[in-house]
Amino acid sequence: MVKDNIIPNHMNIYWHDYTGHVKDKPITEASLPVKAALIGRVGLMLLSCGTGAWRVRSSMNALSEQLGVTCTASIGLMTIVYTCFDGNKTFTNSLALNNTGVNTSKLNQLERFVKKFPQEGVLMSGEQLHSKLDEIEKIRGLYTPLQLGLAAAVACAAFTFLLGGGPIEMLCAFIGAGAGNHLRCHLIKRHFTLYLCIISSVALACLSYTVSLRLLETFFSIPGSHEAGYICAMLYIIPGFPFITSGIDLAKLDMRSGLERLAYAVIIVVTATITGWVMSTALNLHPADFADLNIPPALHLILRLAASFAGVFGFSIMFNSPVPIASAAALIGAVANTLRLELVELAALPAAVAAFLGALTAGLLASFLMKRLGYPRISVTVPSIVIMVPGLYLYRAVYNMGEMSLALSANWLVSALLIIMMLPLGLICARIITDRSFRHCT
Repeated sequence: MVKDNIIPNHMNIYWHDYTGHVKDKPITEASLPVKAALIGRVGLMLLSCGTGAWRVRSSMNALSEQLGVTCTASIGLMTIVYTCFDGNKTFTNSLALNNTGVNTSKLNQLERFVKKFPQEGVLMSGEQLHSKLDEIEKIRGLYTPLQLGLAAAVACAAFTFLLGGGPIEMLCAFIGAGAGNHLRCHLIKRHFTLYLCIISSVALACLSYTVSLRLLETFFSIPGSHEAGYICAMLYIIPGFPFITSGIDLAKLDMRSGLERLAYAVIIVVTATITGWVMSTALNLHPADFADLNIPPALHLILRLAASFAGVFGFSIMFNSPVPIASAAALIGAVANTLRLELVELAALPAAVAAFLGALTAGLLASFLMKRLGYPRISVTVPSIVIMVPGLYLYRAVYNMGEMSLALSANWLVSALLIIMMLPLGLICARIITDRSFRHCT
């Protein structure tokens, strides 16, 4: 199908051509190709939501067991190659996405589909099941680009405070991040390429921050010492989901998926940070430490809890989480991130160790809540620790590299890498403690 004179590079799959076209015969009595098509489609849809290979394979296995077939799958960031065995028959298929992203609302519905399959799905025909999957696949964005821009604005303003910024930096970051993510959402809806979306939105975020700051300086005589916050205006672009899921996949020896996700995250970070550095050079901006806010410890603790809640809630909305899931993630993130910050400040723990303990806390709290609320674990755990990803460190590493201050760049980069490695480790340890099936490699 040609749209706007652009021929798609990935052809559409017409799944209803592989249902057997029988509406009164349950899927359990269908042929192997019909069963395999259903298994593959569910796996591909789960992969499109941003979840890791272990979860995709577990769901495909759950369907396979109910359908009486054996399934083996090799899963990457955007592709699945799988084989289904049924007696002396085999069926091998290769499926690919045309793009990747995060959609926790769709993920929630797909996990419910898999969970209910033993009671409901086995009684339905292939045609009926694919019609049900059609409805789930129609779940796009729950929010408009304007709402997602506002979510990014709130998240980055909260991020700014947590990094040490004051009201001026928070206001300018709010404007910059809101404008940048609003543009990015429009570009994504029009299926523009990854690099164009990143470069355009980050450039607009930095420009909007600078213009806002200059207007405040002109009309309100604000001193020009608030430039450091422009880094915070672009932190909505940090790929927390692929960073964290890559670590989880590597822990389960899903090397292909883990390395591909890591490469994808690195592409985003490198493109965004280089764009930020170029913009800072063009706008004559220089990153510096934030001025001390001199807030009493008790009040600072309360403000950190509030800012962490707002930041995680904003990021969850950006991941297309319904408000209940976003609220649950925000509650967990408020506790875990505030604990991390307090451990660094009061106990003088290294930032990487505090990040591990914060992620471990988030994972344990998520396991506790998941049993009561029924949300997919990953839709709560990952957003709750995305706010811990050291985007500021990564930017400063690239900025100093561009300035040829290589020793300083290395310090920032190593600090960032240590924290990034500790975040999935914390979630993995929490999963090992609370999930018996995850702690085994069978």
